[in-house]
Amino acid sequence: MSEHDTILIALRRIIRAVDVRSRELERETGLTAPQLVMLQALNRLDEGAATPKALSRAVSLSPPTVTAILDRLERGGLITRRPSPRDRRSVIAELTQAGREAVAGAPELLQAGFLRAFRQAPQWEQHMIIAALQRVAEMMDCADVDAAPILERSSDVTHAAERDE
Repeated sequence: MSEHDTILIALRRIIRAVDVRSRELERETGLTAPQLVMLQALNRLDEGAATPKALSRAVSLSPPTVTAILDRLERGGLITRRPSPRDRRSVIAELTQAGREAVAGAPELLQAGFLRAFRQAPQWEQHMIIAALQRVAEMMDCADVDAAPILERSSDVTHAAERDE
């Protein structure tokens, strides 16, 4: 087997594991992984409230993607939006009590086994893994690809776009 085949197999295994975990999260919580990421980011930022622009930076997603996710979270009663007191052109997304409860009860986004092993690895190895994965992403020329801390399946993106129309 060639080196590039070995690389492709490893990448496919990682993608498949993330996909399986995303499905598990959705079954457990009723929320997609990107929705959970957004709720967790909101929970970390400014006491559960932030502008879509701040959220976009926090989760490395484009503003239109963040807006679409916020729309779904608002329909689900997990956030509210209100005009910004500083800039009336902007809005503030804020966690509701249901949103806070969803964050508090949310499981880890990554597989528990991976997290345990990663956290037990020496710090130098953790940094090496992070650097290697970032380098792979650079080599794949995917700097302009929207990327939250967890993948959303392409079928979810298609269905979300259809729901939001």
